[in-house]
Amino acid sequence: MTVLDSAPQTVLDAYRTCEFVTLGRDGTPLAWPTAVRRREDGTLVLTTSLAFAQKALNIRRDGRVALLFSDPTGSGLTDAPQLFVGGRAECPDDIRTGPQDLEDYWRMLFERQPHSRAYLSRPMRRLMDWYYLRLVITVTPEQLIVRSATPPPRPEAPTPWVPPLGADRLARYDTAVLAARDASGAPVLARTRPVPTAGGFLVTPPDDCAVAPGPASLLVHRHDERINAMRNALVRGRLTRADDGWLLAPEKVLEPMGSGRPTDAIRVLRRTQRATDRYLERRGLSRPPVEWDRFRALAKPAAGFGPALLEDVPRSPHH
Repeated sequence: MTVLDSAPQTVLDAYRTCEFVTLGRDGTPLAWPTAVRRREDGTLVLTTSLAFAQKALNIRRDGRVALLFSDPTGSGLTDAPQLFVGGRAECPDDIRTGPQDLEDYWRMLFERQPHSRAYLSRPMRRLMDWYYLRLVITVTPEQLIVRSATPPPRPEAPTPWVPPLGADRLARYDTAVLAARDASGAPVLARTRPVPTAGGFLVTPPDDCAVAPGPASLLVHRHDERINAMRNALVRGRLTRADDGWLLAPEKVLEPMGSGRPTDAIRVLRRTQRATDRYLERRGLSRPPVEWDRFRALAKPAAGFGPALLEDVPRSPHH
């Protein structure tokens, strides 16, 4: 029933986050970090809030997806192998207002991301109700590739006089995740070491990642041991063959949760509220009430629900 055997399951379950890619309307593979729960039947479940529903819309148009478990921060794993999982996803237009059928998933989030418990406090409910209005994504794995913990070597290239678009974001990270498509059009993911050049970013994906020319992106992200202090950025562009590998020519940089400025938290809260309203309005729906008591019963933090600061709003669109 699943392509995941018992050995990778233990590693997969330990990862706190993974990179999850869907195909945009124009075919661009768009990857973002997210939290995943493996079910006993071998399927993988993740969720997205209405404020960041683009993944759900992409899946309803094209169900081909991929996941890469490649950042072991907080997992307790040493030299953990990277796991690439390709498959198909479904995401019904069924808005979940409570943890029903997802109790294990929410317990996992509350345990691994303890600061999110504060969003359940009464002072935060008006600001954070969008966080609990979720769409459920179920992935059926069809392919598994186990890779070394060590990314491919960094390509050699001369330093450009003018850095390409997004170079300042990528420079803050040692590696980035390349999201591309294979010859069949299915999305693929690989952790790489991009090098800025005059024409874009030179990357060398592993041999088992058969990328094809076309739209692609580079994702960088990080979080601490408790899935907090999150940052992410996505550089979109086009991937072409190069003499020494592959070249991604950047066209756009996306930072949906801001770049770390003090005012980002306020801006994000306003944007998420508006995006949630738009999703509901387009379907002729009123804003449903969140089942706060059921969420609180699952969280049950040992120290109670402390006050939350605006700086503590989720810094990833998928948690």
